[in-house]
Amino acid sequence: MQIYLDYSATTPTRIEVITLIQSVLSQQWGNPSSLHEWGQRAATIMETARLQIASLINATEPESIVFTSGGTEADNLAIMGVARLYSQPQHIIISSVEHSAITEPARMLELWGWQVTRLGVDAKGQVNPEDLKAAIKENTALISIVYGQSEVGTVQPIAQLSQIAREKGVLFHTDAVQAAGRLAIDVQAMPVDLLSLSSHKIYGAQGAGALYIRPGVEIVPLVLGGGQETRLRSGTQAVAMIAGFGLAASLAAEEISKEAPRLVKLRDSLFSQILDIPGLMPTGDLLHRLPHHVSVCIETGNQEKINGRNLVRQMNLAGIGISAGSACSSGKISPSPILLAMGYSEKTAVAGIRMTLGKDTTQQDIDWTAMVLKQIINRL
Repeated sequence: MQIYLDYSATTPTRIEVITLIQSVLSQQWGNPSSLHEWGQRAATIMETARLQIASLINATEPESIVFTSGGTEADNLAIMGVARLYSQPQHIIISSVEHSAITEPARMLELWGWQVTRLGVDAKGQVNPEDLKAAIKENTALISIVYGQSEVGTVQPIAQLSQIAREKGVLFHTDAVQAAGRLAIDVQAMPVDLLSLSSHKIYGAQGAGALYIRPGVEIVPLVLGGGQETRLRSGTQAVAMIAGFGLAASLAAEEISKEAPRLVKLRDSLFSQILDIPGLMPTGDLLHRLPHHVSVCIETGNQEKINGRNLVRQMNLAGIGISAGSACSSGKISPSPILLAMGYSEKTAVAGIRMTLGKDTTQQDIDWTAMVLKQIINRL
């Protein structure tokens, strides 16, 4: 029995998306910048996708969607694109539980003389809005807070946090890669200035992403050349991947009202079935949480055998794909920086695992996974 429970890492490309991608590659392969018929057909396909992705987040102006190669590039374009507006180092605020696509650009800015404030979080991974208020300075150029945390599933109060930024006149970015298509996102209802998206997290193909830029917000491009994407991301666009991204976004928007509650039911079922495992502790906010996300730590005093990476290997041998937040370097297991930021000890922070569900996940998958996880831990 094969069970895939790592949908936060990547989702399988939908058959409808694969069919469309194949059609575009074989029949609509023109360069969308070309003025002839072949080019204009490709351009039409790409603009249709732009409309579909804008609709997913209720962006009323499709031109606010700038295509990238994925979520990482979108995050980098947001952070560095704002930073390059300034001739002198300024101040940026991020949370202590951001994806590396945010933390690494922030670290680079520090090397360039920028001040970086990393907001602490509580034991559930939540940012306190009052901490954000207190951290804003006169020279704060940007605030970037993740929408839904990929390792522990916590959803941040983005509407409230972005409102604080707006009142202070500071640009606000959120990495919504994990949240889009799983939670309803409305950029008209909350004052987010920049928002990152990724195709392969919503059953599109790998290799496409987007950055939403609120009309009127200026950033400096990172990739220079022919001036595609309103001069914000030069280079011939990956039309087929973008077309698939658009279709995936459209299908996600149609299905979210039914799919999200279904995932919540399965998520809660898995939590309830494994809570009696000795030493198991759920991680993240159980209330404000991504609908498809289950994450736990298992502290037993036998962390050499019961750690995140070993549990991933053991579950894989049983035909179940999950993931861990800890990393392995030179044979030594390193604790998850996300769990450390949430206040967990180094001993506990090596024992975190994540099981994320998707459209193909069934109740039978959940029941089998819970049983196998218990058996593995008892054996170890």
